[in-house]
Amino acid sequence: MENFSFHNSTEIIFGKETESSVGGEIKKYADTVLLHYGGHTIKKIGLYDKVIRSLKNEGIKYFELSGVQPNPTLAKIYEGIKICRDNDIKFILAIGGGSVIDSAKAIALGVPFDGDVWDFFMGKAQPKDAIALGVILTVPAAGSESSAVTVIKNEGTLMKKGLHCHLMLPKFAILNPELTFSISAFQTACGAADIMAHVMERYFTQTKKADLTDRLCEGTMRCIIENTPIVLANPKDYDSRAEIMWASTMAHNGILGVGRIEDWGSHKLGHELGAVYGVAHGASLAVIFPAWMKYVYKYNIKRFVQFAARVWGIDPCFGTDEEVALKGIDSLTKFYSKMGLPVTLKELGITDDRFAEMAEKELQWGPIGNFIKLNKEDIVNIFKIAK
Repeated sequence: MENFSFHNSTEIIFGKETESSVGGEIKKYADTVLLHYGGHTIKKIGLYDKVIRSLKNEGIKYFELSGVQPNPTLAKIYEGIKICRDNDIKFILAIGGGSVIDSAKAIALGVPFDGDVWDFFMGKAQPKDAIALGVILTVPAAGSESSAVTVIKNEGTLMKKGLHCHLMLPKFAILNPELTFSISAFQTACGAADIMAHVMERYFTQTKKADLTDRLCEGTMRCIIENTPIVLANPKDYDSRAEIMWASTMAHNGILGVGRIEDWGSHKLGHELGAVYGVAHGASLAVIFPAWMKYVYKYNIKRFVQFAARVWGIDPCFGTDEEVALKGIDSLTKFYSKMGLPVTLKELGITDDRFAEMAEKELQWGPIGNFIKLNKEDIVNIFKIAK
């Protein structure tokens, strides 16, 4: 087990009707707030009215910035920074999924910064301060509600970059599984793929022994595998929605990575598909992760045998290590496909003409990944496997 430092200060407020408490939670920090959200969904499900009522009950003044899109854009972040500065706003409430929360985090970092917030993502500056933020989660997937990570797309350069900084940890995250009843089957499936990917980026490691963390990872993956088909068949199954929502948070709050060296190569390749082609993040990961696995499994075949046995229930006694490992990869691919997700680039309409370009963009700071280090040839080969 590797040395580690674990820190997560986000208060999780979980359960039915918990969104009604949001005004009181914000009041602990500020009297003025920026409401940051996507489209009209929060109004259709009545969430917007509940939030406004709670804010008014606490005497909190509010401003709004809507229109966040999947793969959140730098332009929207600049807009949010200006609103906060112009109105002396010191708190942001993100209402939505990972894209909205990531956008809010970048705004929070940008408000007190004299320079260009994109400099943080390009490694040209380090954050020193941020205004506070809270979350009402409506799409369990990204785990951004209690992670110290944000990922933003610069639409001008077609670059999608992540940033890790504890200053961005939300003060609180309100998680009511009922708020996820209306999300589409595709969103649900993409969320499941995203959650699985967050776990697998930590699970596939060359660290020799971190058994407790292994078991936590395996249990979280089993939770998604068992509960996703239930909510696809019955979107209003509260108990299964609750399991998925909590798994989303657990998958990316840091606890599943303790004591091990994490990978994150597949995520970077998925980000390229989002940046260049606008592919939904979960869908990109459903395509990339099995391809990455097929490319790297021989570098630690025992880890893939363990994945096949513990996560997919494949008996390692029936077949060679290689056969068992490949059965585990095949099980993951079939799971994604059964949920209605793409598992090849062809299904996304993506050809091979930009493979080298995407690889070069990801290698600006050197090889990516830690399970094995990926160079340009490796990345192009993974894209080819994913065709």
